[in-house]
Parts: sequence; C-alpha cells; structure tokens
Amino acid sequence: MTLPGHSPVRRRRSVHFVPGGNDRFFAKALASGADTLVLDLEDSVAPSHKRQARTAVQDWLRERNTAPGAQELMVRVNAVDSEWAADDIAMAIEAGAPSLMVPKVSSLADLAALDEMMKVADPSHSVTVMPVATETARAVVELASFATHPRVDALCWGAEDLSVAFGGRAGRDEHNEFLPVYTTVRSLVLIGARAAGVQAIDAVFTDLNDEDGLRREARLAAHMGFDGKITIHPSQIEVVNDCFTPSTDEIDHASRLLAEFEVHDLDGVSAFRFDGQMVDEPHRRRARQVLERAGVEPGAATRTRPETAT
Repeated sequence: MTLPGHSPVRRRRSVHFVPGGNDRFFAKALASGADTLVLDLEDSVAPSHKRQARTAVQDWLRERNTAPGAQELMVRVNAVDSEWAADDIAMAIEAGAPSLMVPKVSSLADLAALDEMMKVADPSHSVTVMPVATETARAVVELASFATHPRVDALCWGAEDLSVAFGGRAGRDEHNEFLPVYTTVRSLVLIGARAAGVQAIDAVFTDLNDEDGLRREARLAAHMGFDGKITIHPSQIEVVNDCFTPSTDEIDHASRLLAEFEVHDLDGVSAFRFDGQMVDEPHRRRARQVLERAGVEPGAATRTRPETAT
C-alpha cells in the first residue's frame, strides 16, 4: 500500500503489544498472525525492571534480526522526558528495530527532542516513529502537526491516559462504546494522519471478553479509513486482521469495477452505471485502495482472499 506523498509502507492491520521483559510472551508473539509486534518498555514494565527488560529486548531483537521474519518489530520506548528514554532509543536502534512507538508526545518539541536522541545511533534517519498522539489534552490540540515530522510514518491513539488527563471517570459507556469526546479525538487522529499522508492506527479494545464488541469497533475503524488497530491479547489478532482485510466480495467488486473503467476509458466515459449505482472517479480510487489493502494487483484474475500480506 502507498499513502499519498509517501513510499510504499508495511501493512499494519494488527499492531500487537508484547511486554518487554518476558521471553515467553516473545515466543508466543512470533507464532501469532500480528503484522507488527511492539516490544513494550513503558507501561508493562515496572520502574525497577526497566534495565532488565531493555536488555531482554536487545538480546531478542539481535537474535531475530539474524533471521528476519515477516513481522515488523517495533519498540515502545519510555517517554522522551523520562530517565530511560535515551538508553531505550539507543538500544532499539543499535539492535535493529526499524521503528519506534513513542508515548506521551505532547508537542512537536517532544518529537524534536526525540530526533536529537535518535541521530546518534541513526544519522541516516532510516528509523521511523509512531507517536501515541493523544495521551494529554495538549497533544489532542497539536496532534495534526505530529504527522508532519519527517520521521513519523503513522499516528496511533488511546483513550486510557487521555481519560485521566481529562479527569474523566471512564472512556467508554455501558455498551463499551467510546464516549463522545473520545470519538471526536479518534476522528482527529484519522484526519491528521491522512492530511499528512501517513498511516492511522486505531486504539486498543480493552475488554477481552467482548469479541463482538471488538469486531464491531474494528470493522467501524476499517470503514472509517484506519489502517489497523492495536491489540493486547493474542485472541484479538485474528479478529482485527479479518476486519482490516477486504472480503472476497469486496475484492471481486473492486476488480470488476476497475475492469469496467478500463472499458469505458476507451470511449472517454468516466461516469456510468455499475451494479445499480452511478460511479465515477472517486469510486475508481476506492476500488484501487481495496485491492492495495488486499495485496491484489489491479487486473489480477483472482477471486480468493489472501491469507496474509506484509
């Protein structure tokens, strides 16, 4: 998939968190179908175990980079203004992580400070950044600017820290739906990402016992235009991947529509009736996006849904 103004990027349907100090979780994560594994050095690691977890992630990354697999390996470092950030960043880059997730980003100044830390180990600016763009009220006001930073290739968001920052009692209602202020933030993340031509990753669904709710929320995010969703338990990965992978019917419809456009192009016609609806150029672009998300080349004679894609 290629975003406007950017080179082709990896699919990130499922962005899966893995606690940074647990080898057992590392092994399980590798066997999962997640597109991206986020080795977490922040919230899942107690302050007294930060150094130990950093070493474990370093060793694991070095081992994996000698035999790279299909999954993207990302490290969530500690906040830029924390005592652990500089060592986290240096370790992750030197161990071969291609991307960092950065929490508690509140302004472009935070990203500038991050960039200074990264330059030492990555002077070529090849390592990308995914900020968690909504963990403070100030971040929400400035989040559209985050995606303009040259290292940023995606924005993600979450409601838990933001709810605390707002002084709220909860982020969701009794039906497990986001409260109105958080649906607004969710939309702003998508708009900000798309305005800058970077990926948008939806927030985690924390209720592990509500698979229907997860599917409903992930499907809505995909319909809105998000590229993927954060997962925190292996049981969520398959559901999320399914929701962000175009169905066989969607692939078939997009393929047939693009074929019809090719026929009408010969007559100079760009608006016509298709499957009972009037279609024009935006429908062509949407059909191309469907095939890109499915990993199918336009014009390919296929009626099968890809199992995996990277």
